[in-house]
Amino acid sequence: MFMFEKAVTGSRRYWLWIGALAIVIGLGLACYLRQLQVGLMITGLSRDVTWGLYIAQFTFLVGVAASAVMVVLPYYLHDCKAFGPLTILGEFLAIAAVIMCMLFIFVDMGQPARVLNVMLYPTPHSMMFWDMVSLSGYLVLNATIARVTLRAEREGVKPPHWIKPVILLSIPWAVSIHTVTAFLYSGLPGRSLWLTAILAPRFLASAFASGPSLLILLCLLLRRISRFSVGREAIQKLSIIVTYAMVISVFFVLMEFFTAFYSRIPEHTESLRYMFFGLDGHTGLAPWMWVSMILAAASLVLLIVPRYRHNEKFLVVACGMVFLSLWIDKGIGLIVAAFVPSPLGAVTDYTPSLPEALIVLAIWAIGALILTVLYKIALSVREEPLRSAAPPVQVEVHA
Repeated sequence: MFMFEKAVTGSRRYWLWIGALAIVIGLGLACYLRQLQVGLMITGLSRDVTWGLYIAQFTFLVGVAASAVMVVLPYYLHDCKAFGPLTILGEFLAIAAVIMCMLFIFVDMGQPARVLNVMLYPTPHSMMFWDMVSLSGYLVLNATIARVTLRAEREGVKPPHWIKPVILLSIPWAVSIHTVTAFLYSGLPGRSLWLTAILAPRFLASAFASGPSLLILLCLLLRRISRFSVGREAIQKLSIIVTYAMVISVFFVLMEFFTAFYSRIPEHTESLRYMFFGLDGHTGLAPWMWVSMILAAASLVLLIVPRYRHNEKFLVVACGMVFLSLWIDKGIGLIVAAFVPSPLGAVTDYTPSLPEALIVLAIWAIGALILTVLYKIALSVREEPLRSAAPPVQVEVHA
């Protein structure tokens, strides 16, 4: 396997981390085997709330995967050299996120054989089919780009010319994966919370805030535990992208509130009321959403004021707030609230069960394991001396 030998050597701290992830994965696997036996009844899902934590995590992680374009686009199209060290990290993050997305779809389908039906019996009029095509295609693109460019960097040669159009294709493809995901929801009748023309732009804005925020946190962590550093300039430029994207994301949320409550159309207001105030005494989701809004507001203060944004201690806090705020919004609220109230007016609370939560944690652990291995390979390649005296590798793509 491509440079896999670099991932099987590491310090005691490295293997303790791998072991901890393996324990979490093992617990989740045991719960999933139980789910295979008895079905989705072990989850908190019901007749009224048919999509829950699994699909919510899928929605959030599609955005994390798509956010790699925020690093690839400035570097390859606008020759922003500061993003050079970030590109491989962003592409590896996209690979891990897409695999996690597929795993969440896999466990939500109930029976593994149902996943094969999407491939064996393709239905071009189904958004689920196109979502599968976009995600699998994006995974192949990022894996190809990362493999070719990292191998070229290891050998001290320029990447082959054929990789340039692949890189260019990955940029609009990144936008497409979250756009198709939004269409998957906004095309469903009877779910007024999703019936909005700005759902896809809202998804993209939140993606371009949450993904780069996570990438900043990962870069700062790598600098702390290794000799690798992407540089202060790259982190500051990426923080500006997070700032603008977060401002737009919050603006889109406010637009949804204005449209719903100014028009006073019950179907559009009830889901929002349930999210933030509760309906008929059902207020389980409200505390989460208010925490999300408070974190979003606090993060904007730290990001917009240059004095705070340039201070890396405040930047870590701000990026953590952005990531957690958008995870609550997309990873819990946006999916669950669309089912409440039901088309028949029933208000049904949804609370994830312990097995369901353990399966979710296991898939996050799988993503962390994949990312750890990929980053270990990338850092090992960059820390070893070049095999030749060739100049540093740079893929030049001009638009």
